[in-house]
Amino acid sequence: MSNSDPIQVLCPSCAAVNRVPGNRLGDRPKCGKCRESLITGQPLNGTDRNFQRIIEKSDLPVVVDFWATWCGPCQQFAPVFSQAASEMATRALFVKLDTEANQQTAGRFQIRSIPTLMIFHRGRELTRLSGALPKAQFMQWLNQQLP
Repeated sequence: MSNSDPIQVLCPSCAAVNRVPGNRLGDRPKCGKCRESLITGQPLNGTDRNFQRIIEKSDLPVVVDFWATWCGPCQQFAPVFSQAASEMATRALFVKLDTEANQQTAGRFQIRSIPTLMIFHRGRELTRLSGALPKAQFMQWLNQQLP
């Protein structure tokens, strides 16, 4: 695959699948359906309803933070996750999934401790890690694990 080959990108606003040349991801592409920005640099909100579509339809790897509102380490890690989403917006799609509000998805992936970080690519789990990391270690983990 060359840099100009189109990749599928899910719209964070309307969930439409868009095809964008890989070398144009940094050019602020817009959704063909709703005209909103496809690359926002912000984590998406994963739910039981949209999670499967997100991990299957995105050609970008999907980095997921399984978390809960009552979890102190999850709250401390949230800014690190958001910063990574902003810095790596053209390399991966970042998703936060509240395990309390989305117990079906959390159960399906056997999330037993939080935060749990997972990377998916084209619908398949590549790796997972339990526990919050400092930013430098999280970025190193991402750079080692992302396809």
